[in-house]
Amino acid sequence: MADTSRDDLAARQVELAVSRLESLCVLPCAAARLLRKLSEGRFSPSDLNEIIASEPALLARFLRLFAQEGVSLGAGESWLGVALERLPAEVVREAILSVEIAAEGGKDEKLSRKALVLHSLGVACCAANIARISGFGVDPNEAYCAGLLHDMGKLALQDVMPRSVERIVEQARATGRSLLDVERAELGVDHSVLGKRLARRWRLPGAITLAIWLHHGNTGAIRAALEEVRTAQIVQLADLIARRSGVGQSGSDEMPEGVESKADLLGLDMEQLDRLARDLLSEVAEKSNVLGVDSADALLECCRAAGAVAAALARQQSEIARENRAVRSASSHLDFLTDFVTSIDSAAEPIEVAESFAVRWQRFYQTGAVCLYLAPLGGEKRIDAIVVGGLGRTSLSCVEAPDGSRAIPEAIAGGFAILNAHEHLEWLLEQLDVEFEAGSARLVPLLCGGRAVGGLVFELHYPGDAALFEEKFERSSCVGGAVLGMALAGAKEQDFAERFACVVSDGRVAGEVREGLAEGAEGLEALEEMAAGAAHELNNPLAVVLGRAQLLAEAETDARKKEALDVICEGAREAAAIVEALMGYAEPPSPRPARTDVGQMVEESLQLAKLKTGSEHVNIQVEVGEGAREVFVDSGQVASAVANIIANAIESYEGQLGPIKVKAERGGAGGMVKLQVMDLGCGMDSETVRKAMFPFFSAKGAGRKRGMGLAYARRFLEINGGKLAIESRRGTGTTATIYLPAG
Repeated sequence: MADTSRDDLAARQVELAVSRLESLCVLPCAAARLLRKLSEGRFSPSDLNEIIASEPALLARFLRLFAQEGVSLGAGESWLGVALERLPAEVVREAILSVEIAAEGGKDEKLSRKALVLHSLGVACCAANIARISGFGVDPNEAYCAGLLHDMGKLALQDVMPRSVERIVEQARATGRSLLDVERAELGVDHSVLGKRLARRWRLPGAITLAIWLHHGNTGAIRAALEEVRTAQIVQLADLIARRSGVGQSGSDEMPEGVESKADLLGLDMEQLDRLARDLLSEVAEKSNVLGVDSADALLECCRAAGAVAAALARQQSEIARENRAVRSASSHLDFLTDFVTSIDSAAEPIEVAESFAVRWQRFYQTGAVCLYLAPLGGEKRIDAIVVGGLGRTSLSCVEAPDGSRAIPEAIAGGFAILNAHEHLEWLLEQLDVEFEAGSARLVPLLCGGRAVGGLVFELHYPGDAALFEEKFERSSCVGGAVLGMALAGAKEQDFAERFACVVSDGRVAGEVREGLAEGAEGLEALEEMAAGAAHELNNPLAVVLGRAQLLAEAETDARKKEALDVICEGAREAAAIVEALMGYAEPPSPRPARTDVGQMVEESLQLAKLKTGSEHVNIQVEVGEGAREVFVDSGQVASAVANIIANAIESYEGQLGPIKVKAERGGAGGMVKLQVMDLGCGMDSETVRKAMFPFFSAKGAGRKRGMGLAYARRFLEINGGKLAIESRRGTGTTATIYLPAG
């Protein structure tokens, strides 16, 4: 009883020692090859597949990684390379750098690690070939892996108790007993059980785990009840063939028996086995060359390769450190620019934007005095400038550019450069209350859309640093220029709105457009020209602002700052949509008139109107007279115009969808077709009718649409040779009368 307890205790100690293994030790020659690949710098994980597929410890390590990372083995010849490519490169690199090197035994070693690996290679190659010809449907790649790892338990025992393994091998040879029997007698457990438990803990594939466990068992009897042991049967036969062919050493010297019976179970004859055995030595030699098994001093090679990897990693570490410094610098600049952008209110005047940027520039770059001045508009000579003196105190100045001098020097009018301020802006510096030192004052442009919208003068405490900061100055000034350009564009838009209001209040635009009405045409043409100009002026700075804000938002990690940048992006997109509406109104595409069926055109208009209003069913009556069947217009443009008018008629009702009547008849001078859209909705008062066709006018309150529907309608009708008139009274409905050239 005591002896049994002692045996159980010994077995448990062995099992615990093996269970603590996180990986198996790798041959020094294989480790040297891997490290050399790694020291080459940029490598693809699949470049390592031949080495990994030839060394049992490496294959076991990566099969475990595949299980951890959820990577399945590929198929065909590239099975391992495909799986390796699916692993993150840093995982592969860490796995290589953390390998443990197997110790090289002396000349009297009973079972060398190298000989055991060669035997495993022989079993792997033979198992893959048997799987190909057996017709069992076993994947040759699976059979190969199972063969290479079938003695994984022996490798584990060598790693945790090398002296015990030597003693067991010596005893097996001296007594003629099998290694398995001696292991059980000496350790209380054998390598097949230990290998199985390790494979299960490392989550190796089930068929491979079974082959590791059962390659010494009675697989013929087991298979009758368990089909999953086919791979184990193949590995068992391959083990016998490899031992009989003298490939490496397995630790067992007894002559292999039962080859023919095991071949019969797999449906193979001796001629096939002899052919497999003949080719086996050359296959193993090829695999061993990949590992460098014949290397004279593999351990020395491994040390040299490790040194090369260490040097390469040191270089990479230096590069990473440099990149980290650059990232920290870029991050601080991002904080500076984000702080500036988030400080700007949507209603800020250009000079307020200039002040915010100038103050933050001085604080961030630790400069002396700063002056930011705006480029003059048109022929203006007066220039607004903001000056930041000591302790961040600001003052506003209005200076004059002398005749013959450029407010923005030509050298920076369309591109970035750092200039000596006194050489180019003596006229400006003389008019400021703050003195700038001649040797340290620098000038950079504030660019927006490829042109300077202002200039920035600042004192550098160390003028020689200007070249070092040139890239950072350029990035910061471009962001400042973009935001300043947006503010200037907003000011222009406001100016446009004020002039627009003057045009309207002066009565130069007619309120009701009737048949043959010429009054107000000149005012509308002026308005359209003004709209086109304003849209073109606003488009470029808006694009720059939106682009810069998006870049900042993508790089920002602070939630508050990112939210503020997203608000800026959304505002810029909304402004861009308004600009697009302006351009569509001011410069519509040229019409392509053709004979158009009026009934079909009205039907298309109705469908468009339903989409615009979200109305599924509308109470509408359409009547087309005999003399009004065709018109000569661009059907797409006119259908869109009529759709806007019908949409207004639908929206004039509250809580119902009609009735609406569309009537077409011959009428008007010159054989025109008269098309009327009539509703009984809420109607409009005279003042609303007068302004109804103005761009951006709407009788709706907050949250209204842009008010371009009737403006577009009138524009499209007129460029197609038509006219639009509106008659309406509050509470009685509206009639829109359209005249179109007859077909």
